[in-house]
Amino acid sequence: MKKYILALIITFSGLRAIAQQHVISLEASKEAALSYSNTLKNGQLRIESAKAGVAAAKSDYLPSVSATGVGLLGFKDFVSAMPPLLSKGINNFYLLGVTGMQPLYTGGKIKTGNELAALQLEVTRIRMQQSTDSVLLLTEQKYWNLVSLQEQQKTVAANEVLLNGLLKMQKDMLASGLIARNDLLKVKVQLSQLMVQKSKLQNGNRVALLDFSMYTGIPFDSLMTMRDTLDKQHLPTLPGLSPDTLLARNLDYQLLRKRIDAQALQTRLAKGDNLPSVSVGVSASQAGSFNNGLGSSFVPAGLVTVSIPISSGLWGRGKQKVRQEKLNEAIAANDLHDAQNQIRLGITRYWYELKDQLTQIRYAQENVKLADENLKVNRDNYKAGLAPVTDVLDAQAGYQQAVGVLTTAYTDYNDRLAVYRYMTASGDNHQK
Repeated sequence: MKKYILALIITFSGLRAIAQQHVISLEASKEAALSYSNTLKNGQLRIESAKAGVAAAKSDYLPSVSATGVGLLGFKDFVSAMPPLLSKGINNFYLLGVTGMQPLYTGGKIKTGNELAALQLEVTRIRMQQSTDSVLLLTEQKYWNLVSLQEQQKTVAANEVLLNGLLKMQKDMLASGLIARNDLLKVKVQLSQLMVQKSKLQNGNRVALLDFSMYTGIPFDSLMTMRDTLDKQHLPTLPGLSPDTLLARNLDYQLLRKRIDAQALQTRLAKGDNLPSVSVGVSASQAGSFNNGLGSSFVPAGLVTVSIPISSGLWGRGKQKVRQEKLNEAIAANDLHDAQNQIRLGITRYWYELKDQLTQIRYAQENVKLADENLKVNRDNYKAGLAPVTDVLDAQAGYQQAVGVLTTAYTDYNDRLAVYRYMTASGDNHQK
C-alpha cells in the first residue's frame, strides 16, 4: 500500500512539473522577436521618413508662393514736409508683396530628385527586410542552441541513471565481498565528474535562456523549454542538388544594384546643375506710409526668370562634379562585380559545409550505435565477472562522447542551414 501511495505521489509530482514547464516553439520565438526588436521599430520609422522624402520631392512640381513684409520707422523724417503737396514729413514706410513661381524647366533635376527619393524608399524597404531576416536568423540560432543544451542535459541525465545503477550494484557487491573498495571509488569519481558537467550545463542553459529572453522579449522563465528536439534517427535533407547561386533574391546584391542606380541619378543631378532653368510667376506688391495716407493698391506683375550657367558647366566646378559622379558610377559597378563573386562563394561554401555536416552526422550515428553496443557488452561482461569495472566506465564515457558528437553535428547542421537560407533568401522567413 505504501509503495502504491509513493508511486501516486511521484506520478503527480511529475505531471505537476510538466504542467509548470513553459514550452515555446520556434515559430512563436520568431514572432516574439519580430514584435520586440527595436531595430525593426527603427526600420519602420526610417520607411516613414523615406515616404516623407518622396512626398517632399513631389512638392517640387508645385508652385512656390512666398510673402514679404517690410516696415521702416525713422527717428527723423527721411522725407520732409512739402506743403501743400505733403503737409507732414514721412518717417515710416511699409512694403507688402506676394510672389508665386512655377518652374518650367530645371534641367531635369525635379524629375531626377523624385526618382532618387523613390529609390531611397526602395532601399529603406530592402534594409528593413534585411533587418527582419537578421532578427529571424539570430532567433533561430539561439533557439537551436537551447535545443542542443537540452539534448546534452538529457544525455547527462541518462548517464547519471546508468552510473547510479552501477554504483548500487557496486555497493551490493562490496557488501558481499565480491569487489575491492577501489572499484567503488572509481565509479564515484566518474559520477562526481558527471555531476560537475551537469552543473555546467544547467548554468549554461540558464544564461542561454536569459539571452534568448532578452533578445525575443519573452519573459525569462527558468523552466522554459524549446518544443523542438533533435531527430537523431533521421538524416536531414540537403537543400538542393547544387548551391543556389542565383542572386536575384539576395538582399546584399539588391542593395548593390540600387547603389548603381542611385549613382546614375546623382550623375544626372550633376548634369542638371549645368543646364538652363526657366521659371514663370506673378508678383503683387503695395507700398505706403502708415500715418500720411500715402499708399498704393496691390499691383500685379508677371515674371520670367532664366538662369544659364556658363563657366560652371564648361570649365568650372560643375564640369568636374559630373566627371566625379561618373567615376563613382564606375566604382559602384566594380564593387558590384567583386561583391557578387564573394556572395556566390559564401553561398557555395555554406552548401558544401552542409554536405560535410551530413557526412559527419552519418559517421556520428554509426559511432553512437557502436558505442551503445560496446557499453551493453561491457556491462554484461562485468555482471558475469568477465571484465573489470574500468571497462564499463570507459564504455560509458565513450558512449556519452559519441552522443555529444552527434548532438553537435545536428546543431551545427541546423545553424549552417539557417545561414544558408538567409544568404539565399530561400527560407520561409523571407517569404513572410
